[in-house]
Amino acid sequence: MPEERFDIYDEDMTPLGTATRSETHANGYWHRSFHCWLIRREGGRKWVRFQRRQLVKDTNPGCYDITVAGHLTAGESMRDAVREIEEEVGVTAGFEELIPLGQVREDASGMIGGKLFVDREVSDVFALVCDLPLSALRLQPEEVLGVYEADLGDMLALFRGELEELEVAGAELAEDEAAHDRSRLTPCVRTVRTDQFVPRDNGYYEDVMEKLHESIVRLP
Repeated sequence: MPEERFDIYDEDMTPLGTATRSETHANGYWHRSFHCWLIRREGGRKWVRFQRRQLVKDTNPGCYDITVAGHLTAGESMRDAVREIEEEVGVTAGFEELIPLGQVREDASGMIGGKLFVDREVSDVFALVCDLPLSALRLQPEEVLGVYEADLGDMLALFRGELEELEVAGAELAEDEAAHDRSRLTPCVRTVRTDQFVPRDNGYYEDVMEKLHESIVRLP
């Protein structure tokens, strides 16, 4: 299967052409990605959902992360990237349903398989209201191990350092079915800490939780 290609940019986001995923990360080219957080409101409570990355991922395996995220492939627009929501968690949504939360630049590096990995991304961040129960989501087995839900105020307190850990409800692919049936999820309860989330630039998670809170407050 051919390696996917990305549109690549210099630091000023001037287009440079395209490169494969491995070339992009080996040479530290800037590229674009899509972040989407699923949220819901129930009575006076506000909830946010997040995923746990599969254990076989080459970067940050087993870490908690944004509900849905992915790179834009060459030629894709941000509107096209909404496909990631259905691919990763089985929720069909139109771009018009997304709530824009802004844009972030992230510059991270490390070693993977003995090779330097430089990830420079400009990401558009969105929220999506989703009232489906966790058990109704359909996870992409290659990417997502589980999905979880937490009170938004508690998540904000966690990333502000006001809580050391947080107990959350979740639904995970059964280990023997992770590669076969994305529809069968097992309910679970997990205790999460900030150091179990994908490392991101300082303030990313706190800023997003604040914006999610504002977005839910404005909902009709």
